Amino acid sequence: MKISVLGCGRWGSFIAWYLCNHGHEVYSWGPEDDYSYKVLKETGKNEYVTLDQRICLTSELQAAIEHAEVIVISISSQGLRGFMQRITQFDVSKKDFVLCMKGIEISTGCRLSEVLEQSGIDENRIAVWVGPGHIQAFTQGIPNCMVIDSKNEELKRRLADQFRSDLIRFYYGSDLVGTEIGAAAKNVMGIVAGVLDGCGYASLKGSLMARGAREVARLIKAMGGNELSAYGLAHLGDYEATLFSEYSHNRGYGELLVKGERFAKLAEGVPTAAAMKALGEKYGVELPITCAVYEICYGKDEDDCRARCEKMLAKLFARDTKTEF
Repeated sequence: MKISVLGCGRWGSFIAWYLCNHGHEVYSWGPEDDYSYKVLKETGKNEYVTLDQRICLTSELQAAIEHAEVIVISISSQGLRGFMQRITQFDVSKKDFVLCMKGIEISTGCRLSEVLEQSGIDENRIAVWVGPGHIQAFTQGIPNCMVIDSKNEELKRRLADQFRSDLIRFYYGSDLVGTEIGAAAKNVMGIVAGVLDGCGYASLKGSLMARGAREVARLIKAMGGNELSAYGLAHLGDYEATLFSEYSHNRGYGELLVKGERFAKLAEGVPTAAAMKALGEKYGVELPITCAVYEICYGKDEDDCRARCEKMLAKLFARDTKTEF
């Protein structure tokens, strides 16, 4: 299969490496002035993978698009709509798109597949690829399970069957709304996990996993999805890779936030918290943990970051007693 991976950062470079190693003809694209692209161009590797010589690394977007039968996108979620304006300048009517990214558009509350649809891509040519796993583990040969979901049954089955390997066992998703919302929300809960680590409350992570998943399930149901999706690979299954791992960007962001230190890498959970808070208000769903993350990340009422985090945790524990389900 001819595949172009657009975005050569952390996940993009891994996906290109993975797909090339499993028999596909791969182009890896990045903007010429992008740091990630420059590193790969100049050194042939980054901190995650060594660029396979069979991969065509290019900064020519047209060349990457024309090469592909399948276009995999792995960029910052908030930049997707603008990026699609560039992509749709070319004829992509016969291309399949796979979103290997997690987030909700903060300005609209749209799921990322909806952003593609609104950009003119046929809904039957859109799939998402999400689930647990860290690149550092995958490149050591440690396997994991992931999900491919789509409104198009044939597309998701074809992609999952052709992408599967001894390293990644794919499942066919059955709820695009739940898969996307669950995957995005996982990053929000990851920030809370980092806050708990920073405050010395790591033993609360079990409660976070249970109550966080329940909160996300309510939102998925209100949006027309299957609430059980919150307990699948895209959300609860991806927790371990976020809540307990040294490699998680979102967990790292939360931990450094408590310490008042700046996290230098992308933490998708920050804009996702704002987007989810807005969705909760739109659909009338109570999202206490999400709102706490929003206040921690965006609130300015406390100069002391640790004090702000502990205040939000205390606020959660002060809530009225309720039935669990």
